[in-house]
Amino acid sequence: MLKIRNIAIIAHVDHGKTTLVDKILMQTKLFKDHETPGDLILDSNDLERERGITILSKNVSVIYKDIKINIIDTPGHSDFGGEVERVLNMADGVLLLVDAFEGPMPQTRFVLQKAIQLGLKPIVVINKVDKPNCRPEEVQEEVFELMFSLDATEDQLDFQTVYGSSKEGWMADDFKKPSKDIIPLLDKIIEIIPEPKVVKGTLQMLITSLDYSAYVGRIAVGRINRGEIKVGQQISLCKRDGKVIRSKIKELYVFVGMGKVKADVVYAGDICALVGVDGFEIGDTVADLENPEALDPIAIDEPTMSMLFTINNSPFFGRDGKFVTSRHLKERLEKELEKNLALKVSPGETADSFVVYGRGILHLSVLIETMRREGYEIQVGQPQVLIKDIGGEKCEPIEQLAIDLPEEYSGRAIEMVTQKKGELLNMERKGERIHLEFKIPSRGLIGMSNNMLTATAGEAVMSHRFIAYEPYKGLIEARVNGSLIAMEGGTSFAYALGKLTDRGKFFIGPTEEVYEGMVVGENSRANDLVLNVTKTKKQSNVRSSGTDDKIVLAPPIRFSLEEALEYIQKDEYVEVTPNAIRLRKIYLKEFERKRLSH
Repeated sequence: MLKIRNIAIIAHVDHGKTTLVDKILMQTKLFKDHETPGDLILDSNDLERERGITILSKNVSVIYKDIKINIIDTPGHSDFGGEVERVLNMADGVLLLVDAFEGPMPQTRFVLQKAIQLGLKPIVVINKVDKPNCRPEEVQEEVFELMFSLDATEDQLDFQTVYGSSKEGWMADDFKKPSKDIIPLLDKIIEIIPEPKVVKGTLQMLITSLDYSAYVGRIAVGRINRGEIKVGQQISLCKRDGKVIRSKIKELYVFVGMGKVKADVVYAGDICALVGVDGFEIGDTVADLENPEALDPIAIDEPTMSMLFTINNSPFFGRDGKFVTSRHLKERLEKELEKNLALKVSPGETADSFVVYGRGILHLSVLIETMRREGYEIQVGQPQVLIKDIGGEKCEPIEQLAIDLPEEYSGRAIEMVTQKKGELLNMERKGERIHLEFKIPSRGLIGMSNNMLTATAGEAVMSHRFIAYEPYKGLIEARVNGSLIAMEGGTSFAYALGKLTDRGKFFIGPTEEVYEGMVVGENSRANDLVLNVTKTKKQSNVRSSGTDDKIVLAPPIRFSLEEALEYIQKDEYVEVTPNAIRLRKIYLKEFERKRLSH
C-alpha cells in the first residue's frame, strides 16, 4: 500500500491554479523536460481554455518521496457549486491559491466556505509575488480575516503560508528569498495534510464524480472510505432512495499523472474509477455485498434560475446544425442531467420545449455553448429567476456582488446597482482602484455586466455569488430601449441601413441575411419598431450629381452568448446554431404580436 495525500485546489478564476498543477506535474517528472505538454493540461475542455475558467473538476496524481498525492481541481465559480461539493468530499486538505495583488475574491470565498464546513485543513499559497505592486503581507492578513469570518476552527486558522510564482516555477516560505523549484510546497503538503483516515470495516465508497467512455459507458469515480475493492468483486449499490442493487466490478482504475491506469485492488483512502456498476447516480454508495451500509449522500445547492429551451423553428432552421428535432434536444438534456448535478429539466408548455433550471446565467450558457459546438440548433427564452414561497412570503434569490473599478467610475456604478434594488455594503480603496460590495437580487444582475462594462469603458471587474432567499424586493426597471425588427426576409443593404442610422444601433451589417421578425437592432426609443432593411435604391435613368455619396455605417454590435441571453426581453428568443447567434421575436409576424399585446 502506498501512503496517500488527497488535496483539493481552491482558487479564483485566473489566479494561476492550472499553471501551478502543470508545474507540480513537471517537478515530479511525470513529463520529461523535452516532452513538456502544451499549456494548461487540466483545462482540457475547449470552453474552459477559451474562457480561462475551470468548469469540470479533474483528478491528477503525482508520486513524491514514495507518497501518492491526489490533486483534485475545483471549479472556481459559484455557478458550478454542485461540482464543488462533490469534489471536496474526496479531499483531506485544501490548497488555497491567492493572487498576491488581488487578494481573496468572492468566488474563492464560496468554495473555501464549503471546505471549512467540511473541516479540511488549508495551506495558503500566495501566487504571483513576482508581479509589480503586489502586496503579499497584506493579502495574508486578508486571508486570515476571511477564514475567521467563515467561522474556521483554531486549527484551521493556524495555517501555513507558502509564497511564490507558478509561472516562474518556484515556491518558498519567504517571498523575499525565492527558491529554485516548487519542492517547498510539496514538502508542506506531505507535512501538513493528514493521511486519509482509514476506518476498519467492510467496503464503503461514495460516488462523487462521473466519467464517460464510448466503449464502456458511464464510469463511477470516488474515494474509498473503508475496506478495499478488487476486480470481479460482487458489490451492493445503495441508492439515495434506500434501494439496494447488486452489481459486479468489471474493471478498476487508479489515477496516475493525467490519466488512469488499470489496478487489481484499491485500498481505503485512494481515489479510483469503477467500470461495470450499472444504474448509479452521483451520491450513491458502493458497499459490501452481504451487509451494505450507505454513506450520507451529497446535498446539492438548489437552482436559482430557469430558461426555456425549444427547438429552432425560425425560417433559417436546419441550415448549419445536425441535431434539430425535439427528440435530439430531449436526449441531449437527459444525458447532461447524468453529469451536471445542479441542473434540473422539466417539460415545457409545448411538446418540443423544456424548462431548464440552473445555478445562474454562466452555468446555463456553458451548457448552451457546449450543445452549439456539438451541432445542436436551439432557441432559448429570457432567463427567469425562481421565486419561492417561504412561510407565506414571496422570496427571491439574493446575491453578493463585488465590483473592482477605477475611482472615477465608482459613482456611476453605485447608481446603476441601486437602480436594480442593490444595497451598498462596503466600499474600500485598493491601490488606484475602488472595491465595492453590494447585496442585489439575482434579477438585477441580468443584463448588468453589459451595461457596467459600457459605463466604465471596459474597466470594471464583476463577480457575484448566491447568498440566500430573501423577501421580494419589488419591481426592477427592465431594459429601456425597444427593438428594431426586420419587416421582411432577404438580404440587408447598406443603402437601407444608411437611411435608418438615426433610428438606433444595429446588430447586423450590410449583406447579411435576415428574416421577418428578426431583431436587427436596438431602438433609440422605448417602443419596438418594424423596419425594412432589405430596401434597395431605385434605379432611374437620370444621373444626379452628389446623391451617390459613400454611405458611412457604424460597425454593428455583436453579442456573445451570455450578452444575448442577458439582453433579450420577455417576448424574444435567442436563436443559437453552430455558426450564428441571432435575436428574434417569439411571434415573427407583426399582426400576431399586435393581437397578443391587446
